This record gives sequence, structure tokens and C-alpha cells, in this order.
Amino acid sequence: MGAVVEEDTSLTGFGRYAGPATLILSSLAGGVKHGYALTKDIEAFAGVRLAPGTLYEALARLDAQGLIEAVESDDRRRPYRLTDSGAAVLRAHLEAQRAAAEVGLRRLAANWGTI
Repeated sequence: MGAVVEEDTSLTGFGRYAGPATLILSSLAGGVKHGYALTKDIEAFAGVRLAPGTLYEALARLDAQGLIEAVESDDRRRPYRLTDSGAAVLRAHLEAQRAAAEVGLRRLAANWGTI
């Protein structure tokens, strides 16, 4: 029997950019945003300030993989939106993270109680 190959719907290929990618995709799940708006939204919901270099490198990678796309703009800002593929990857990634978090929380509760 041959191995089953499934489409990679994770952010594992992003390496150190997986965290910023998750934050950016989560922000864009709420609607179209340009770089500064992304930075402010991420800071508001996650308490994380992405440096411009980190933000724009992650945006370039997400765009190259078809997870986000640029939207027409009337000014110099470059807004982005989440693609269908990006939404699917984000959902799979967040569900995997939730499963891992639930295991960790159960194990803490069983072995450490409330700290």
C-alpha cells in the first residue's frame, strides 16, 4: 500500500513566522486591513506588537502561498484580505492549537490542580 498524502493545511512551513502568520490571518478573518491596521488590531487582541520587518515578511509569505491577497486601493496603502485557502489553513491551525491547549490544561488540572 502507498502512503496517503494529504494537502498541508498547516503553518508549519512558516518556521519562526508561524506565530505572526497566525496573528495576521486571525486579524484578516475579521475583514480587509492594511499593514498599520493589522499591527493595531493584533496589538489590541493579542497584546503583541509585530515589528514592520516581521509583519511585511509574513505578509509576503502568506501572499506567495495564496493564503491572503492584496486588494485594490485608492491610496498608497496596500490592504489585504483572507482567501478561502487562508481561512481553511487558519481554521485547521487554530483547531490543532486548541486541541493541544486542552490536553495541556487537562494535564495541569490533573497533576497540579489550580495554581
